[in-house]
Amino acid sequence: MENINWLEFEELAYSKGFSAVCGVDEAGRGPLAGPVCAAAVILPKGMILDGVNDSKKLTENKREKLFDVITENAVAYSIAYASVEEIESINILNATMLAMKRAVEGLSVKADFAYIDGNKTPDLDIPCEYIIKGDARSMSVAAASILAKVSRDRLMLEYAEQFPEYKFEKHKGYGTKVHTDAIKEFGPVPIHRLSFLKNILNK
Repeated sequence: MENINWLEFEELAYSKGFSAVCGVDEAGRGPLAGPVCAAAVILPKGMILDGVNDSKKLTENKREKLFDVITENAVAYSIAYASVEEIESINILNATMLAMKRAVEGLSVKADFAYIDGNKTPDLDIPCEYIIKGDARSMSVAAASILAKVSRDRLMLEYAEQFPEYKFEKHKGYGTKVHTDAIKEFGPVPIHRLSFLKNILNK
């Protein structure tokens, strides 16, 4: 693994007296379709899971395998979504924060501190801090990034069966040429984020 102290942030929180530190990350802020997904993970104190890294740096096959490793080893984990309707109603940033809040609140073991990937924190009832590029610096945030990404990808595969002409299995809702061409040809379906499609539909 890279020369990173993957437990630096967790150890800092534990040194301050916290006892259940969770990492939180999201997947799906950028796509044109589908919900945004967030995950929260509490790992056993001091645990480093071999191979865990920022989900974007891993192959789909590797992420799928690590999903099982993480869920089997975690003290607790939670996966939550904010819907397309919520994204349209409150915007993608606020919907992402809502999904993260739901993930933390859904943990079967209550976290007492949270590290959030990015540069903003959701409105939680526990102390939290954000870590920029946290999914490449914190073990629990990296684990959360994998759970969020795999969970959302699996959901998009279900949508691919529902709406085969859009080929969601190939792009997971992101704005690839295959996807934008399908939108222009067939028009949007209920899982499309209409506010993201203005430039495509107006051409």
